[in-house]
Amino acid sequence: MTRSRKRLVTGGTAVIAVGAAVYGFSGLSRAKADFDPSRLAVVERGTMLRSVVATGKIEPIAKVEIKSKANGIIEGLRVDVGDIVTAGDVLAELDKEMLRARVREALASLQGAQAGLKAAEAQIAKNTVEAEGPDVAFARRAYDRASNLFSQKLLPQSELDSAQSTLELAENRMRAAQSNLAVARAKVSEATASVAQARATLERAEEELANATIRAPIRGTVLTRDVEIGSPVSSILNLGAAASLVMTLGDIDEVFVRGKVDEVDIGRVRLGQAARITVETFKDRVFDGSVTEISPIGVEKDNVTNFEVKISIRNPGKELKANMTANAEIILERHPDSLIIPEAAVTYDTARNAFVEVPSPASPNGRRKVAVKLGIGNGTKTQVLSGLREGEKVLLPL
Repeated sequence: MTRSRKRLVTGGTAVIAVGAAVYGFSGLSRAKADFDPSRLAVVERGTMLRSVVATGKIEPIAKVEIKSKANGIIEGLRVDVGDIVTAGDVLAELDKEMLRARVREALASLQGAQAGLKAAEAQIAKNTVEAEGPDVAFARRAYDRASNLFSQKLLPQSELDSAQSTLELAENRMRAAQSNLAVARAKVSEATASVAQARATLERAEEELANATIRAPIRGTVLTRDVEIGSPVSSILNLGAAASLVMTLGDIDEVFVRGKVDEVDIGRVRLGQAARITVETFKDRVFDGSVTEISPIGVEKDNVTNFEVKISIRNPGKELKANMTANAEIILERHPDSLIIPEAAVTYDTARNAFVEVPSPASPNGRRKVAVKLGIGNGTKTQVLSGLREGEKVLLPL
């Protein structure tokens, strides 16, 4: 081979090598550029949680519907929605004019019954004295003296008859008084009963008057006010649950969410477990709570059995309001300092071995599969126990 031919071959080889390098570089660049940044997820380090979400409404720890014990017309309202009241505070008052008149009438009846009782007691005292017959002994002694004098012919028959008549009259009065004594005792019992009845009527009238002032039974916040001045209200004592609702009170210093958990997860839910509560009103805030009640019986609906769970939340600032829709995330497991990737990045082979794809410029298509060992997942994120390092990138499916 001549020197010129050698130079030609050598130059051609160099051109081919340079072309191949340029092609390879451009191919790698294309492979890397083919990955949309939105398809790349970074392996992060953080706390991995396994949880279950129960959705429900915010409810006060204590809620009371206020209804009146008395019938009447609302004359005054002392509180409005949002006011905080303590037990015993006046909430509303009914018109009391008729009720005061009934109290006066009942008081007059009681006074009349008490006067009747005093008269009956005075009568029984008189009959008691008469029933003892104090003049019988005197009349008997007078008769005995007259009889003695008559036997000595010192007293005429008329005087003896007069003494006997006086004795008989005294004995008759004593027997009559003894009979009247039983009647007088019965009248005292009757008068005593009349006093008791009149006193009960007065107490009932006074209670009805007191019931016309509606007071708070608990400390709480006025959640609703369902009447206005002039509104008629019916008594709960007469109509029960159908009685007029005056207002609703609730203690919202502590609230709870009552949600449902699927039977698949309920076995891992325990009393005292921590929960994170979110509401639409405060999208960027998480409220802390804990499981305080787990229903012992499930409810089946559409072939799915759910168990009711109560999650209590401290609410000292009263940001959480009654009837807000809330999601309570019950923390079943907590693994701090974990490597975390999106679950969508994980694929499985026929043997159920887990893999992820990572960018690889050295690979023909710019990616390669990496076997990973997974821990817990929550439906969107999963824990990686081995196979990846923090900061690496994994590919998400199209």
